Amino acid sequence: MAMSTAWLERAARVAEQAADRARDEILPRFRRVAVETKRDGSPVTEADRAAERAIRASLREAFPDAGMLGEEYGQDGARGGLCWVVDPIDGTVAFSRGIPLFSTLIALLDDGEPVLGLIDLPALGERTVGWKGGGARRNGAPVRVSQATDLRRALISHGDPFCFDLFGMREVFQRMARELPVLRGYTDAFGHAQVIAGGVDAMVDVSLNLWDAAATQVLVAEAGGRCVTLPPRGEKLGLVFGSPALVEQLLEWLTPEKDAAG
Repeated sequence: MAMSTAWLERAARVAEQAADRARDEILPRFRRVAVETKRDGSPVTEADRAAERAIRASLREAFPDAGMLGEEYGQDGARGGLCWVVDPIDGTVAFSRGIPLFSTLIALLDDGEPVLGLIDLPALGERTVGWKGGGARRNGAPVRVSQATDLRRALISHGDPFCFDLFGMREVFQRMARELPVLRGYTDAFGHAQVIAGGVDAMVDVSLNLWDAAATQVLVAEAGGRCVTLPPRGEKLGLVFGSPALVEQLLEWLTPEKDAAG
């Protein structure tokens, strides 16, 4: 559907209200909640479930006809057309261990294309919001992705190392660890938010679900950066994003045949 900037700004306000309600469910439970294990082996808490229920209620009230996909409660309605994608707590491992580097992710897709993204860091009081054509802001102030060009002087982040194995990219991670002087494991959407605001110059994060990736895909572009989605492995996605020049260099590392061809 055709979306004006004003329409997307209204949708962003709704997403922020939903994130506020999620904070109300998450923060009182932080360091006070038991951890369970899902069938896939990943951790989950009542805070995850309560936050997603609160987000869904807010979004459904404002957009009753839109589809919705969430990590905890799955698909509701069609994924085509307008569809909200929600991760109530990205970084449940951190949350469950009392580490404040977890986030809430909300994105709006239009026929599969992310057009609005929100990354909320409840324990840090930081929220990054942006929409197509509207730029990206952290707590109301515009943010911009790094424009660094020297890979070996840059701060580069990565997701969980074992995920590189799942994507058949063990050698890529080993090269990053060997050749990049300032490599940091700022995982999950906490790392994504730091790239969007320019603190981290670029990031390679692989084996992501749609709800992990969608907000970042639009926010990086709106903050003046480049975000490349790698060919999927089943349902999993990989992202390389940040400074356009550094993303180009990292992509060469991910395609060794290009290096061999010179």
